Amino acid sequence: MKFTKLKNKFLIIAFTLISLPFWTNAQNEGGEIVDKIIAKVDNYIILESDLALAYKDYLSRGGNASSQQARCEVLENLIVNKLLLAKAEIDSVTVPEAQVDAQLENRMRMMVQQIGSEEKIEEYYGKSLEEFSIEIRDDVKEQMIIGEMQRTITADIEVTPRQVKKFYADIPKDSLPFYSTQVQVGQIVKKPTMSKEAKDNIKARLNGLRERILEGEDFSDIARLYSQEPGAKQSGGNIGFFERGQLAPEYEATALRLKPGEISKPVETDFGFHIIELLERRGNEFNTRHILIMPKFTQKDLDRTENFLDSIRTLIINDSITFEAAAAEHSDDMQTSSNGGYFMEGESGGTRVSVDELDPNIFFTIDTMQVGSITKPLTFRQPDRSQAVRILYYKDRIKPHRADINIDYQKIKMAALNKKKSEKLAKWFEESKDEVFIVLDENYQNCQILN
Repeated sequence: MKFTKLKNKFLIIAFTLISLPFWTNAQNEGGEIVDKIIAKVDNYIILESDLALAYKDYLSRGGNASSQQARCEVLENLIVNKLLLAKAEIDSVTVPEAQVDAQLENRMRMMVQQIGSEEKIEEYYGKSLEEFSIEIRDDVKEQMIIGEMQRTITADIEVTPRQVKKFYADIPKDSLPFYSTQVQVGQIVKKPTMSKEAKDNIKARLNGLRERILEGEDFSDIARLYSQEPGAKQSGGNIGFFERGQLAPEYEATALRLKPGEISKPVETDFGFHIIELLERRGNEFNTRHILIMPKFTQKDLDRTENFLDSIRTLIINDSITFEAAAAEHSDDMQTSSNGGYFMEGESGGTRVSVDELDPNIFFTIDTMQVGSITKPLTFRQPDRSQAVRILYYKDRIKPHRADINIDYQKIKMAALNKKKSEKLAKWFEESKDEVFIVLDENYQNCQILN
């Protein structure tokens, strides 16, 4: 059978793939088939192992293990994702490499924090952090392109209050979701400030490392030995290409003043103190490497910060300032300060958060508090492991309940919006699947994905 390429689209064909020249199966040394291609979307393939892994993930999220239809739906999702990638190529939808590198770096940092150390990750996976990072980079990039395509397709989707009410009214009362306990919790975070003497000591240490590099020692070697950036042992301090506006302003401003190969004097950012080398500039992008030393605060620094927050707490209790205004003016946590200090529910953007989503330390703290109360200043570690101080405000608590539009409007609005987006994506799939080859293995024809 021949494939006929049309002027601006491809004929879509679903049939047994064994006879096709591109149909190949992975084999071990004994010639046994250990994996096989079960679908092909343009130049993208889906392996049986890909489906098995995705189905396992589906089951881990409470899916029905006995449902054959569920397995078909999981496969359909994989095909839709590959179609999004194929169409992204056709429509020239991309993501900057700098953003991919930044996302990859964030994932590596989170893994180190969750598992405990780079050494534990390397022991668990049997490879270095750098090797693991290289291995998953293409997957991370594909996920980001898929997300960008979805945003492009659904960018114009909105829901009005009337549509939200209709969506809610159309749900049978006995089918309304049941929400667990929700709380409204805010925080005001202050990062300790170092004394001038402590800052001067760090700068002197970095200047000493800079002199060693200028005298001929390798920057990467020095970074591996002394930099406190997660991943520096593998990267040698190289963070890859970034566009303007993506890095800390002080870091970026310093880097862009350098000539390629030039090394800066120490510069301070929210992350600590750096010396920076500009490696290359390409238009709006620039590639740097750095050595980071993070501040270590003394008890005196922490005490000074606690005293400041305690004075803010007193002002709030005495109604001299609202908690929301104090958070906006004084909190050093950018994620919550713009929301009046409140933690946000992940998807809906509301300020009522399920207790299941709270950081365990916050949950156990508010579990001992009365609604409406504010803690004394508490020392804690931020995601980057640096120390900070905060006060927590336990504003409200909602008991477990069926979804109620008066209480859960933001969640219901997000569900209505997601439904419209899903309908738009389904329509897009029907319209776009004729533009690329999509081929299914005969064992999955009964899923009727292409019909």
